[in-house]
Amino acid sequence: MSATDFHRLMFADGWLQALAQGAIKTLGISIGAFVLGLSVGLLVALVKLWGPRWLVICANGYTTLYRAVPELLLILLLYYAGSDLLNLLMAAAGQPPVEVNGFLAGIVVLGIVQGAYSAEIIRGAIEAIPVGQIEAARAYGMKPALVLRRVLVPSMLPHVVAGLSNLWLVLVKDSALISVVGYSELLGAGRQAAASTRHYLMFYLAVAAFYYLITLVSSLVFRRFEARFERWMPRLA
Repeated sequence: MSATDFHRLMFADGWLQALAQGAIKTLGISIGAFVLGLSVGLLVALVKLWGPRWLVICANGYTTLYRAVPELLLILLLYYAGSDLLNLLMAAAGQPPVEVNGFLAGIVVLGIVQGAYSAEIIRGAIEAIPVGQIEAARAYGMKPALVLRRVLVPSMLPHVVAGLSNLWLVLVKDSALISVVGYSELLGAGRQAAASTRHYLMFYLAVAAFYYLITLVSSLVFRRFEARFERWMPRLA
């Protein structure tokens, strides 16, 4: 392929813009799912550590199941089962069926899946905190929510950043699986461009370049966070 053909396909035909829009959708899904996964993971980790026995059993079942079943199968099950359940509830309420938004569905599905992984990372980070810090906070009369905000979260951050950075990079790649339920993100845009132009190698390499760029920027951001939080770690004399 000549440079002229490459320029025409990417710029004149608008495929570069389509890939960039797909990358924005991928980042949007990934960020939303990451935040949701962290919220679910923190809740599940706290339940595993200090919850009643029946809730601990449920939390263990959740993390075991969602880490055992392939992400693609989970996405298909959660998306279609969730859509059917939502429409059953709408029918029971006498309302017409609704079409599930692919963007929001992607965030919810991936967030639930990632919550199982982040729960174990957060649980391990909390267990690495010296018990004396938590006991001292309780001795001062801090309520559980204040202990979480003032002691647990700041103390576990240095232990959790490396694991969460890996989880984020895996999540960015897993976001491509959302295309199987009909939502077009970065990989979906690349597949459409390749099928329309028959230049499969060029567009799939372009998609790979976008993922690589996201990975580079993400690694730089997390390295800055890690360096910042490492200053909070106690140093041996």
